[in-house]
Amino acid sequence: MSKKCELTGKIPMKGHNVSHANNKTKRRFLPNLKKVKFTSELMKRSLKLTVSNAGVRSVDKKGSFDEYLKTVKNKNLSPRLKKLKKGILIKSPFKKRPLVKSA
Repeated sequence: MSKKCELTGKIPMKGHNVSHANNKTKRRFLPNLKKVKFTSELMKRSLKLTVSNAGVRSVDKKGSFDEYLKTVKNKNLSPRLKKLKKGILIKSPFKKRPLVKSA
């Protein structure tokens, strides 16, 4: 299992453990990954994803899993979520944005 978030694309970082004597040894900073079940209302299915805690909070902020997938960039998503996003964009109703008049 790779240690990568399927929503945000977070991966492990490299760094050092630094002792009191300033000795440096290599270490890895792992993302805080959880297995979470998300449901898509438009596709009428649920998915179990390996997601970082920050990814779960991002979905909560957008309101729903579908809304998050519509706004996120493709480069951060896993290949199976890219397919799902394509299907959601096709099925989602088109919403017109209100016109903003400039001064």
